[in-house]
Amino acid sequence: MAEKLLFVTGKLAEKSLHKVLQDIQTPSDKNPKPPQFKYRVEQIGVSVAALMTPDLIARRLKNTHDANKMILPGLCQGDLSQLHRQYGIPVERGPKDLKDLPQYFGNQGVEPDLTQYSVQIFAEIVDAPDLSVDAIVEKALRFQAQGANVIDLGCLPSKSFTHLKDSIQALKALGLKVSVDSMRADDLLLAGKSGADYLLSLTEKTVWIADEVAATPILIPAKPGNMASLYRAMEHCLKHNKPFIADAILDPIHYGLADSIVRYHKLRKKYPQIQIMMGIGNLTELTDADTTGINAILFGLISELNIQAVLATSVSPHAVNAIAEADNARRVMYRAKLDDRLPRGYSNGLLGLHDRKPFSYNKHEIGDIAAQIKDPSFRIMVSEAGVHVYNRDGLLQDVDPFAFYPNLGVQNDASHAFYLGVELARAQIAWQLKKRYVQDEALNWGVSSMVEKLDDRKSHREASLKEKRQKNNNKDNKHDL
Repeated sequence: MAEKLLFVTGKLAEKSLHKVLQDIQTPSDKNPKPPQFKYRVEQIGVSVAALMTPDLIARRLKNTHDANKMILPGLCQGDLSQLHRQYGIPVERGPKDLKDLPQYFGNQGVEPDLTQYSVQIFAEIVDAPDLSVDAIVEKALRFQAQGANVIDLGCLPSKSFTHLKDSIQALKALGLKVSVDSMRADDLLLAGKSGADYLLSLTEKTVWIADEVAATPILIPAKPGNMASLYRAMEHCLKHNKPFIADAILDPIHYGLADSIVRYHKLRKKYPQIQIMMGIGNLTELTDADTTGINAILFGLISELNIQAVLATSVSPHAVNAIAEADNARRVMYRAKLDDRLPRGYSNGLLGLHDRKPFSYNKHEIGDIAAQIKDPSFRIMVSEAGVHVYNRDGLLQDVDPFAFYPNLGVQNDASHAFYLGVELARAQIAWQLKKRYVQDEALNWGVSSMVEKLDDRKSHREASLKEKRQKNNNKDNKHDL
């Protein structure tokens, strides 16, 4: 039996919503068997659908007739449980933009499951000897929040790490897994005896340390590119039934990157069942490029080669979110591999600068919407043609926010001018970078997005209303005089 859906919307979106819903159910070459459902659109008398609240809907929507599910605009704020109790049917938010409804129904309205992954992230604190125990714990907890599974304490060759034992035990007391990375045997032995879970990086010359402690060794070639020495260290561990992780070492661009990828491929072919680590900082840190794309490509390789661990760093300012990006990338690649699909449509976490579908409406559609406006409030939208600002007095289009100022009439309205300045700046950035813009919403920068403080926005609106009331009172007092 076909599902019966009730779409609740506002005046401006009603016409577009009907068209999108009809298109969804129309067969095409790309979608010969579109989803079929019965639907009804209920327009409840507000201009902008995003301004709906559950309380408002509960007051204005008299009944749902025979619908068995209610779908609200994605920007509708508030607790939807009261609507479920009042109408007795499931209530859910659709996408933030109604133009995304086809994708919403293509995925049955269910977000992809990105809770699983197969790669462990070792997040290295590269300057651990220079930090206090408290500072190490603070940084470790930040990396853990970004997705790290293991905190790696990096030792410095020419500097003693007098508080190594205390640092390990402080991290272990918080339930964190710990690895220690050093070229000095004394550091590694102390780390293993202090409770470290992993030791980086042992070679065939130092693999004996693994026999002295319980920690799992990460093995590397004795000399760069010398895979024979790595194999000998591995065979030592295999002979003694000692768990280990092998790392062929990923080299930077122009210093052997291509050859190092070949080494990982050969390592996996030769030992199909072993655990492998890839250190990715040599690319994310040493390449002046946005780390989102680098991490996406690297984790694609990691997924294909069935690599189980990465050593990631977050040192350079441009790599500040490298751990969080690695976390997102491993989840997306795991799910795409499980689904036997390309890694598309799972997450926008690594789409920091651009969006796949930046412009929901073209300039003609925006013109049609603008023609319906009967109030003085400004609306802002973005199309391929530029930024559009409109209210009942007309529609303006440009690519430079300063070009709008003479025609907005806000010279004596500080709060409104401030608001429009913020929104037009966002809109200009969105147009330049080809990103999705939604008025009153911060731009989405993927995993780099900051949580917006709704209280700040609310306080500005309240201050703006207070200012307008004061101006009206002043006008009334002048008339009385």
